[in-house]
Amino acid sequence: MLAEKQKSTTLPTTLAEFMVWEPEDGLKYEWNDGELVQFTGMNKLQVYIYDILNLLFAKKGLLETGSLVPEYDVMLTGIQMRRPDIAYLTREQIQRGKKGEDVIPAFVIEIISETDQAHKIETKLTEYFKAGVQVVWNIIPEEAVVHVYTSRRHVKICLETDICSAAPVLPTFEISVADLLA
Repeated sequence: MLAEKQKSTTLPTTLAEFMVWEPEDGLKYEWNDGELVQFTGMNKLQVYIYDILNLLFAKKGLLETGSLVPEYDVMLTGIQMRRPDIAYLTREQIQRGKKGEDVIPAFVIEIISETDQAHKIETKLTEYFKAGVQVVWNIIPEEAVVHVYTSRRHVKICLETDICSAAPVLPTFEISVADLLA
């Protein structure tokens, strides 16, 4: 059974404490090997992008395979918990998660904001691929660009009418940058 969250002004010092900690400041956090990483959660533009992707997911008939989940807690290692903006989970992974098992999504999406730092984006990308993620989209709305990674060495930079694809994880999940960021 999952431990209940506890409101506390004391910062957690272990992953176990972090997993039951409920910060009083209203902010959201990730855990990275003993370091609390603060983030604010999705803003209105990010929710809009999520909605476009969710509608596309349904339109392509992919709801049978799984779900696009916003801000899902992903245990990348025993000491790293990250929350990608959007994670694709298969139906089987959702069932395993229900039983308390940690699962690694094969496809994650980060919607990059103006406050994100390049070296931290790169660090997270490295962590995702080490953990077994197969496709990462880094969407940068302010620049109207999407970086589609299938490894740290293989990236497609998509602009305007270029097609962003989640292949090989979801080969039919494709959208142009223009349609995504309309």
